[in-house]
Formats: sequence, C-alpha cells, structure tokens
Amino acid sequence: MMTRLGLGEATFAPLPAADLALLVAIVLPALLGLLGAWLQPRRLVMVLLAALPALAAGVVLMLAYIDYGLLRWQLEWGGLFFQLRIGGPSILLLTLTQLLGLTAALYTPGLLSRGDGYMRRMGRYLWLLMGLLLSALSLIWVAADLLMLYFALELVSLTAVAMLLLPGKTKALVAGMRYLLLALVGSLAYLLGVALVLGQWGTLDLAKLAQVVEPGPVVWVAAALLGAGLALKAALFPLHAWLEPVHASAWTPVSALHAALVIKASLFILLQLWLVLVPDALFLSRLVGLLGVIAVVWGGLLAWRAVELKSLVAFSTVAQLGYLMLVFPLLLDTSLPALAKTQAWEGFWLQLGGHALAKTAMFMAAGNLVLATGETTLAGLAGTSRRMPLSLLTFGVASVTLIGLPPSAGFTAKWLLLQAMLDQQLWLPIAALLTGTLLTATYIFRVFRYSFDETAPQQQYRPLAPGMDVLALLPALAGLGLGLFAHAPLVLLQGGGQ
Repeated sequence: MMTRLGLGEATFAPLPAADLALLVAIVLPALLGLLGAWLQPRRLVMVLLAALPALAAGVVLMLAYIDYGLLRWQLEWGGLFFQLRIGGPSILLLTLTQLLGLTAALYTPGLLSRGDGYMRRMGRYLWLLMGLLLSALSLIWVAADLLMLYFALELVSLTAVAMLLLPGKTKALVAGMRYLLLALVGSLAYLLGVALVLGQWGTLDLAKLAQVVEPGPVVWVAAALLGAGLALKAALFPLHAWLEPVHASAWTPVSALHAALVIKASLFILLQLWLVLVPDALFLSRLVGLLGVIAVVWGGLLAWRAVELKSLVAFSTVAQLGYLMLVFPLLLDTSLPALAKTQAWEGFWLQLGGHALAKTAMFMAAGNLVLATGETTLAGLAGTSRRMPLSLLTFGVASVTLIGLPPSAGFTAKWLLLQAMLDQQLWLPIAALLTGTLLTATYIFRVFRYSFDETAPQQQYRPLAPGMDVLALLPALAGLGLGLFAHAPLVLLQGGGQ
C-alpha cells in the first residue's frame, strides 16, 4: 500500500525536465492568478493560452511517471528537509486539479460579465485566490511530509474561506466565518497530532514514519487528533454541518472547486496518514465505515428534503463522501485478500474522481439555472425545461455518475466496491450502497419533476454568457468518459515504470 501511495523508494532520480515540470505545475497557477487579478481577462482564449504551460507540465510529469515509475524529490531550506513525490494517486489528482481548475477559470469571465458592479470589482480577488488555491492543492497531492502538508492545507483552507466570503452578503459572511473557525479547530487538532508524531519518532517524512512507527498509545492519540482535524475540514459525517451554508451564497466556480477538490484534499491526507500510522486499525476503520453508512442515508435524506437547488447539491456531497468512508475498513484491513484490496483501492479513486467531475458539472449547471431564472428554490425551476435544456441536460448527465448508472465512473466504482464487499460479506455497507443509489435517484428526480412542469407560467430569463452552458457540460461528459476508459487511470494507480 505504501508503494501505491508513492511512499516507497524510487528506482530512478527525476530528470531535469521533470524537475522543471514539477516547479511549473505547483507555482504557475499562483502566478497566473496574480496575472488574472491584474489583467482581469474577459476572453476565454486568453485564459486557455495562459493555462497551456501548466497543462504541459502535468503531461510531462505523467509521462515521466509512466516511464520511470515513482518520482521523489528532497528539498532543503533553512535546515529543514521537505519531501515530494509523484505516485499514482498524485498524478491523477494533479491532472484532475489542472482540468477542473481550467474549467472553473474559463467559466469565470462569463460569470463576472453577468454580475453587478460589486461582483466585477471583486473579480480580481477571485482570480488571485483561485490561483493560490490551485497551487496549494497541487502541493498537497505531491507533498510527502507532515510539515509541507500542513502549510499547503492551511493555504487551501484560508484561500477557500476567502473565496467563500467574496459575495459579501450577510449569509456568506456568517457561513464563511463559521467555516474559518472550524477550519482553525481542525488545524489545531492536526498540529497537536503532528507534534506528538515528531516528539515520539523525530521525523515528519511519511516514508520513514511508515518504517519506524509502532503501535501504542502515542500513535493512537496522534491518529485520533489528525483524523478529527482532517475529518472536520473534509466535512465527513457527522462533522458536515458547515458544508451546506457555505455553498448557499458562494459564486459558482468557488462552489465547484470546493466540492470537487478542496474537501478531497483533507480526505486524501487522512487516508495517507492512517495507512502510515495505523495500517491495521480495524476498530478505527470500522467506525469510519459505520459513519459512512449513516452518511450515505442521512445525506441522501437531507438532499431529498432540500428546498433550494444548491442545498440539494451540497447535501448530496455528504452522501457521496459516505461512499468513500465505506472503503476505509477495506483499505485498512491487512488481512484482506489481494484481489479485494485492489478492487477497493481502485473503486475508491474512481469514486473520488467521478464525484469531482460530476459535482463540478452540477454546481455549474445549478449556477446557470439560478443566474438565468433568478430563482434559488426547486419550485422556482418550474418550466425551465423550455428555456434551459442544456443546463438540465448537464445536470442529468452528471446525475448518471452520481447515481452510479452505466457507463459512468460512478458505476464502475460502485461495481468494484460491491465486489470487494461481497467477497468479505460486508452486508451493511452493501445495503448502504444500494440504498444510497435509490436515494440519489429520488432527489435527482425532484429537480426534473419541477423543471418539466409545463403548466408553469412563462418567466423572464436572463441570458447566459457564451460558453457557460458548454463548460458545465464538459466535466459531466468527462464523468462518463472516466467510466468508459477506466483502464487507463487504474493502470496508473498500480504503479508506473515500464
């Protein structure tokens, strides 16, 4: 499992081209954010051209990983050593971040052009914060020591909070400040866990910790503190109460990036740290799995009862994260047969990637519907099928992934997870998986029931900027493509090197 996480020994030293690509992939988004704040681009082609070097850097890193396998770097600064690596999950998450970050950046000029004077003035801060956020996320995917993970995680949290505060409305400020307070509590718990680890074993390098950590009270307390802090930041059930309010007033690209990537960063770190510190913690992993069962059902019920469209999408995130929590008992069981563990490992990452794509598309489609109609509630969508067919199509295609219907990534992920659970006769998680699928279909159906109400009176619609509908559809289609061509990312997860 350590090799799959990219925490083993690298066979080859990275070539200079890979060194440069890593620097570009991490630093360039922040520089482009600064440039965007200065120039405030209005043409999509300019945004696309500016992003090409970062995309090229991602391709170089992927090719280097395919050719040479695990890539590792060690940096020294002020007597401190920092570890970086490119493994299977790292390169997949880095690619996902670049593609979804580009989609959000291309969507932003259209949104700002349809906003009021306040939104256009604050647009420069959105560009800056988006660039910083993407750089920090890229750093989290490749960082391999606790100190660098902490710095990157704090930068992600602070930029995310600042982006959520940008609308300046009372609801946004209250929700954003509550999120900030809870994020700081999570950071404090994380820091205490790091201090315990450093004091006991004298290293923050994850690869070295995997070799020297021994079971005992210290590691259990450290794992509990780290887990609680990261679960709070990731909005894992039952620590999810802050999630829905922050999306109520958030601008569409912010909601899309937050749901797709920001909460996944904390989950990614949590999975790594528990696999390193407590790899055979059956009680802890079964507790997370049980909470995942409740999350799937509870999140689905909250989404089913939601009054507002964005609340429905936000609550569905609680349920979808529950699927990922269900996998923890499989990943942290050292006695599990190799085939079942591989199925659980692959299903976890496909579910994570499919959800990120689907949720980006859903928040963009929801944002387009709210912007065009001026309505935020499901009832306010009545009759929108006549004027907003592409937005509803996007919502429907993204729902295919979320429900887990073929040929989407959600279907492939659930199929893999179901096989692993059947092998271990885990009937409760299987029941949760099936119940969650039915609940997802139920709350998605509510959106279309209102939208196709042909008896609704004609409304005044505000036109969208060119491209906003198409940009929302792209990640939804990518969710289907990820299911159809799942072999390629699954091969990367097994380790590169030819």
